[in-house]
Amino acid sequence: MKIGELAKRSGLSAHTIRYYERIGLLPYADRDQSSQRDYDASILIWIAFLGRLKTTGMPIREMLRYAALRESGVVTEAERRDMLEQHRERVRAHVADLQACLLVLDTKITGYAGPDERTQAYDEIPPQRQRKPARTRTTGTR
Repeated sequence: MKIGELAKRSGLSAHTIRYYERIGLLPYADRDQSSQRDYDASILIWIAFLGRLKTTGMPIREMLRYAALRESGVVTEAERRDMLEQHRERVRAHVADLQACLLVLDTKITGYAGPDERTQAYDEIPPQRQRKPARTRTTGTR
């Protein structure tokens, strides 16, 4: 398939595909008789995987390392697995952080309940924030 078709099917721009090819994330495409890139449809699976890595926050330098290991073949499977396991742990930690943030948002949204769910006193006089008096420091004591 030509680069335009690959761009349409993958969701990447032709510019991004050329860039990924130039830096080594994508293998160089075969060329047809008129020297245009001619991609095999199987590249779509690899592009989708790269998209998942990108979405989960893997830096391009790590994606490049993974791609280089992949090109080296079966002998690098253990190292690729280790890379993916380490990345999975970072993703899990990020998901846990996002879950905690989601809980805060849900709690805040619940606090903005409709007027009939609020008490009349709260609507009329919002609670005042209490400030602690500023501490004064005496000189010479520590």
